[in-house]
This record gives sequence, C-alpha cells and structure tokens, in this order.
Amino acid sequence: MKNIVRIWLALTFCISLSGQELMAQEADTLKKYQDPLVTDTLKKYQDPAQGTPKAPFFKSKAFRATIIPSILIAYGLSTIKDNGIYSSYDAQRDIQKHFPNFRTRVDDALLIAPYVELAAANLFNVKSNNDFLNTTILILKAEAIFGLTVFGIKQVSNLERPNGENRESMPSGHTAQAFLAASILNSELKHKSPWYGIGAYTIATSVGAFRMLNNKHWQSDVFVGAGIGMLSSHLAYLSHRNRWGRKPSIVQVSPTYLYGVPGFALRMNLDDYRNRKKNPLYSKAYAE
Repeated sequence: MKNIVRIWLALTFCISLSGQELMAQEADTLKKYQDPLVTDTLKKYQDPAQGTPKAPFFKSKAFRATIIPSILIAYGLSTIKDNGIYSSYDAQRDIQKHFPNFRTRVDDALLIAPYVELAAANLFNVKSNNDFLNTTILILKAEAIFGLTVFGIKQVSNLERPNGENRESMPSGHTAQAFLAASILNSELKHKSPWYGIGAYTIATSVGAFRMLNNKHWQSDVFVGAGIGMLSSHLAYLSHRNRWGRKPSIVQVSPTYLYGVPGFALRMNLDDYRNRKKNPLYSKAYAE
C-alpha cells in the first residue's frame, strides 16, 4: 500500500513541475494583444549591434514542453510487465490485495472535467490566454494528436489488460484524455491562478488511479497515457502560431449557458471600430 501511495505522490510531483513549461509559448500568444505601433516605435531605440544571445537548449520551448511528458512515458515503459524496481505486476498485485472488490464509474465522468471547468470559467468571464476560436482550434489539434497516437499504439502494443478483457491496454486512453484536458486548462488559465491547473491535474491523476483500482490498466499504461496526454496538448500549442484572429475582431461570438439554456453571445467592440476608421495605420499594422 505504501508503494501505491508513493507512486501517486511521485506522479503528482512530476506534474507540478510542469507549471512553467509553456510560459514562453504563452508570452508569444499574448503578444497579439500588444499595440504594434508602440512595438515598432520601441524597436527604433534598440541597438542593432547587440545580438541576442542564444538561450540554452533546456530553456527552449520545445524542451520545456517535452521534458515532463518524456519522463512520464519513460518511467511507464520501464515498468511494463515485471520490469523495473516496482513493476506493473507488483503494483497490480498490491492493488488487488488491498482493494480486491473496488469498482467505480467515476473515472468515466472525470474524463472531461477540466473542459467543464474551462467552460465554466469562461461563462463567469474569467479571461483565458486565447479567444474562443483559437482555444477551440488548439483543443481540436490536441485531440487529433491524442487520438492518432493512443489508438495507434493500442493496436501495435497488443498488451492484455489486467482483467483480461482485451488486448488494448497500452496506453490508458482515459488517463491520456484526462491529462490532455488538464494541460489545456492549465495553459489557458494559469496566468489567473495556479489553482486551476493544480485542480485539473489532481482530477487527471485521480482518473489514472481509478483505472488501476478498477483493474482496467497496468501501472505502465497509466504513466504512458499521462505523458501522451500532456505531450499532445503541448505539441498543439507549439505548432499554433495564432494565424486565426490575429487582427482584433470587432464582432466576437462566445458560448453561453443561461437559465439552463445553451446558446451564443454576440459582442461588438465599437472602440476598436472607431480606431480603425480614424487611423488606417492602426488596422494596417495588425493586418501585417
């Protein structure tokens, strides 16, 4: 039992280290809200002779985005079957010893809990890093990467589940989906409060624990799934260059949920409209 608790704490600790891995990427995202005329003016006072020193590789966006998922995946692969210091067989044996009759469906409900949290935050006007359109595109890209990776590996690995249900155990799709959604939420709202990400990753970690307690997955499946979920989200952000909506939109559409009825809200930015009419350079600068 102590080994199970140690594993859960180690997973939570690894996830907590990823709090800053996309900070540089988010800074690029927020640049679209800066006034380009001011930015161009500041460039005149910069010394062209001073070259920008090349940042060490461990400070690059790619390294930050892949290091934590790589650790999770590597640990999971090292514990397949009876491999590793504390193998998947060891973990499964201990779980069955202490929780032989454990059954729950809560892991199915928690799959998209971080997405629900993100939607609720937007309904309460908690501003995320990206607008509705770009966030939707990022989620779709991440889900596509996740789907191709997880289901592709399931067919190739051909690993039998602990309960013998089928041979699609590796990796855990539930865990990967939960960590993907948690990573999206963390990237969109951690500038408001780190507790959004902490809550989301706690839920995702619980999903992985429940998959093992339900005897649906091995320890290795859960860790590899967690890494794939986070990596899918990070790759979506790394490949996103905000080509959609770079020019501030006069008309904005966002989802709503009022008195139990879903719908859409339409907003018009009249100040931005007047600026474009008065100063053509304002609109031209954003269009470039």
